[in-house]
Amino acid sequence: MTIYPKLILDALQTVRYPGTGKNIVEMDMVEDDIRIEGNKVSFSLIFEKPTDPFIKSIVKACETAINTYVGEEVEIKGNINILSRQKARPEVGKLLPQVKNIIAVSSGKGGVGKSTVAANLAVALANLGYKVGLLDADIFGPSVPKMFDVENERAYADEIDGRTVIIPIEKYGLKLLSIGFFVDPTQATLWRGGMASNALKQLIGDADWGELDYFLIDLPPGTSDIHLTTVQTLAVTGVVVVTTPQEVALADARKGIDMFTNDKVNVPILGLVENMAWFTPAELPENKYYIFGREGGKRLAEEANVPLLGQIPIVQGICESGDKGAPAALNQDTITGQAFMELARNVVEQTEKRNAELDPTQIVKVKKH
Repeated sequence: MTIYPKLILDALQTVRYPGTGKNIVEMDMVEDDIRIEGNKVSFSLIFEKPTDPFIKSIVKACETAINTYVGEEVEIKGNINILSRQKARPEVGKLLPQVKNIIAVSSGKGGVGKSTVAANLAVALANLGYKVGLLDADIFGPSVPKMFDVENERAYADEIDGRTVIIPIEKYGLKLLSIGFFVDPTQATLWRGGMASNALKQLIGDADWGELDYFLIDLPPGTSDIHLTTVQTLAVTGVVVVTTPQEVALADARKGIDMFTNDKVNVPILGLVENMAWFTPAELPENKYYIFGREGGKRLAEEANVPLLGQIPIVQGICESGDKGAPAALNQDTITGQAFMELARNVVEQTEKRNAELDPTQIVKVKKH
């Protein structure tokens, strides 16, 4: 039997792409590169995206159609090449090539102010003159839209270098992304772990983060799939652990430190932040009231042999500023503004030390505001 290209195309016209009612030849999915060597046939299929969910089923349908309508003796299995009109997401390990430092902000439990610390740390680093991005990785409880007063914003996609990418929201000189920009804020996100991890990968790898000095990731509380996905997807420079002074928070912070320093994860701890370290009335800035215990975070830092990056006091304004979408670090003249600026400088210092250990020639100096 003689095999020629029209026989192959006629067979492929029986293969329809799900949901369109059109066949793959009509949709220009069959490349003009059909090669025939005796009974061996090979060609290429082109899909819109490299992540098309129907790739495997279409390939199988093409093999079946050719063996059915051309002949069972045709060698086609394994000879169909897959192409994409859109460039694929960079491989793990090659993501964010223009980002110098990736910092994860974590906490052992909820309610310790981790997102508040992450938001204000991002603002403080921007105050120091750095290019900063903040990713809200808390898929089930996103707070970045509220804390930056961008709840009504919607991220959009654009075509850049052959790829469709998400354009982050910009506010206060920061680049921001959160699952909160894509879901209804009044409804719960009922996703299994795999769906949440895939969403996180998209926010990281399918977004135009551009050139950044610091890329902060506000992780969900506890230890979960999201944490593992983050460290497996990105070369994380280090982790900032947030706790409060009370023992119940310290116990969970220990678990968080253990997770990141575990041999299977092995991500360095840049240091620990003691949030809600004391209460200071705005009108009595010299007074300190240790309502959650005294220096528990400091003791844990010494116990774990990690730096204490900062002690953030409670003042009424820190809650109000977060609810209004204006992080306290925007005002450097306040008690909390000064505390977050000190935190940012200490994070930069520890990051420089970490980078110097990896490559002594690559040291970034702290920028002065």
